[in-house]
Amino acid sequence: MSKVCEISGKKTMFGHKVSHSNIKTNRRFQPNLQKKKFFIPEENRWIELKISTSALRTINKNGISSVLKEARAKGMVV
Repeated sequence: MSKVCEISGKKTMFGHKVSHSNIKTNRRFQPNLQKKKFFIPEENRWIELKISTSALRTINKNGISSVLKEARAKGMVV
């Protein structure tokens, strides 16, 4: 499964692990993804999303309905 947030679109970033002797080796920075179920009262159904914790904070602040409306307007399939 891909490690991409379904709301914010965050995905794996690449960078360097830097040792004490300044040797750089490649590494990956994974997003903090969580599977979460939400109830949408307008559609009277549950959906399960794989979202980052920052997107979860956005949902708690703005509400699931407005966040889904913005995501669908951007063209994300949710």
